[in-house]
Amino acid sequence: MVTFKTFDQSDGTLAADLRLEIELDLNLRNIDHEVVLLEAADENALRRTHRRYFEDLSQILKSRGEAVDTISIDKRSV
Repeated sequence: MVTFKTFDQSDGTLAADLRLEIELDLNLRNIDHEVVLLEAADENALRRTHRRYFEDLSQILKSRGEAVDTISIDKRSV
């Protein structure tokens, strides 16, 4: 994540305008980044419901009690 900005609920139009401005700027510079506008009761709820924007795969698996290096594929023929 590069930028995290909070807005008051009454500033929805301002937030949407800023998201569009950022996305247009990235497109002009040929930078392929996802720009999202999310809404939640608070930051903790946002981090809980949209974890992929705040954690990498190993962090998500670790929080679920799974280790990244234990995932394997059985390559034996059937």
